[in-house]
Amino acid sequence: MSLPIVQVDAFTAKPFGGNPAAVCVLPSARDAIWMQNVALEMNLSETAFLVRQSDGFNLRWFTPAVEIALCGHATLASAHALWEDGHLKPGEQARFHTRSGLLTADKRGEWIEMDFPAKAEEPAEPPARLGEALGAALKYVGRNKFDYIVELESESVLRGLKPNFSLLSEIPVRGVIVTARSDNHGFDFVSRFFAPGAGVDEDPVTGSAHCCLGPFWKGRLGRDNLIGYQASARGGFVRTRCEGDRVLISGQAITVMRSEMVGTI
Repeated sequence: MSLPIVQVDAFTAKPFGGNPAAVCVLPSARDAIWMQNVALEMNLSETAFLVRQSDGFNLRWFTPAVEIALCGHATLASAHALWEDGHLKPGEQARFHTRSGLLTADKRGEWIEMDFPAKAEEPAEPPARLGEALGAALKYVGRNKFDYIVELESESVLRGLKPNFSLLSEIPVRGVIVTARSDNHGFDFVSRFFAPGAGVDEDPVTGSAHCCLGPFWKGRLGRDNLIGYQASARGGFVRTRCEGDRVLISGQAITVMRSEMVGTI
């Protein structure tokens, strides 16, 4: 027996950009150890596993090291794969039952809009050696349920960061969001995301981080409907729109690989 698995580049319209995720639609639920082993074998920042339910799909996300509670780019990749491979009709909403509650995705032309819970930050004292780990002066530090968020003085400082991942991995959170106001008229803010403690030194494009970044920059810029650019080596664009305690996160996606797992099911 074999099991199809697809690799999708999320938050990009071009192959080899954005953030790659593997998507595996299972005929029935599998145990966490098996899913963790598959995620380690795929060795991408996230592998998504889906099982059809009466009202949508159960969705779980695994890095090569751990299962996580919320992932944006692998949700985007999952929705894209469900429509492209005929698991959902073109105009049908994608509904995901997850550890972070019900998440939905809808096609909006060439973009996919996801409805996620807002994860607003609160001001926080920086943990010991955070500035040293990032190698930059910290303009502002906040924290939400998952991550620290650090505002830096400029986009150029952010792009030039060369973090000490060993030091960052000692900070007891999922990851560190680093952000700055954009100097480019094509987008409103820039960000990077470091999560060595979760097995990902730098994530190419992090949808779930925008559950924090959307409200953060709406408050600072005094407007909504923002475009963020995550300035990793691969890079990717994310649109955000805040609605109460939710953030609508939009991106594009493209399938780059199809394969089959054999002897594993």
